[in-house]
Amino acid sequence: MSREPVIVGIGLSDYPKAPHLDSLMHIAQATQRALQDCGLTLGDIDGFACAAMPTDPELHVEAIEHLGLTPRWLNTTYTGGSAAQFQIPDAIAAIREGRAETILFAYGSDFLTRYGRTLGTGGLAVDDGLSGPLLYEQPYGSTIATCYSLAATRHMNEYGTSPEQLAEIAVGVREFASMNPNAMYREPLTIGDVLASPMIADPLHLLDCCVVSDGGAAFIITTEERGRDLKQPPIHVLGAAGANSHWHIHSMPNFTSTAGTVSSQKAYRQAGVQPADIDTIQFYDSFTITALLLLEDHGFCEKGEGGAFVEEGHLRRGGSLPMNTDGGSLSSCHSGMRGTMLITEAVRQLRGHGGESQVPDCELALAAGCGGLLSYIGTTILGRDRR
Repeated sequence: MSREPVIVGIGLSDYPKAPHLDSLMHIAQATQRALQDCGLTLGDIDGFACAAMPTDPELHVEAIEHLGLTPRWLNTTYTGGSAAQFQIPDAIAAIREGRAETILFAYGSDFLTRYGRTLGTGGLAVDDGLSGPLLYEQPYGSTIATCYSLAATRHMNEYGTSPEQLAEIAVGVREFASMNPNAMYREPLTIGDVLASPMIADPLHLLDCCVVSDGGAAFIITTEERGRDLKQPPIHVLGAAGANSHWHIHSMPNFTSTAGTVSSQKAYRQAGVQPADIDTIQFYDSFTITALLLLEDHGFCEKGEGGAFVEEGHLRRGGSLPMNTDGGSLSSCHSGMRGTMLITEAVRQLRGHGGESQVPDCELALAAGCGGLLSYIGTTILGRDRR
């Protein structure tokens, strides 16, 4: 009897604008669609994973109540955009050990409806109840964007990376977004457009930054034995690992390198594959620099060569390593903890259901989430077949 983990169902809620849904309704809708996708019911679910949020710390128990679940396995890890990637290794262990049979991963948010487009753009004043290390950052106007701009500036200074090379990342994912009828922005984009957009935190322009959206996603992991009898071909979870290097940006050991150097190597070893074997990557692209660092730290090019690699068109449609085939956070949807969506898109590609954006002969996909301020990196490798 095989208890190896497989993904059998995926679902997305209405996105990127859904004023008719709150966070719980996004979770419920995505869950319903994932169940319909594979032919299971809520009664089959005995494990639940949900990304915690600082704006709604009880979302996981609210979702359990709303869905009517009684899980015997629960994970509510808070690692931002890499939460799903950090939760998957624990889910794998639970399934292999018999502590759960079928685990639902679900996340949803009404960020756009609730907060508008200003989310993440403002800093906190020193007298806003801050304590500890943040007291030493906030007087200098620290925001999410400025923290990531430090990494971009350092990479440019150390390796000669150019604004044009970062802009190429935004242009490439916009090309995929143009094929996604649900994407927030679908209009063609040029490098000139990116560089002409307003400067947010030098050297990051507006179009180097992710969108703010409503949306949710769900996927279901069960045993290989059970997955054989369901509606969709099972997608195998071949490798999964996470690593954390810091929390506050001033404590990041090296602005040009993330903990992805650790998580990726562990995931590759588990899967028995190398970077050259991967057919598509689904990266958390909160900013263009995020994707560039993940690209290097997962071994797809040498450190410092990411700019040239991107410039050669490898990440585009028809390139050697298509990235974010749904349009990613930069153009399609960013509703907060996007790690769940990285998995659903990877599964869609491996099933051959990518439509116009389908990667030909896609057998291996890598999904990498990033949380905090380049703090938590989670890596998941999925395959059509078990190796």
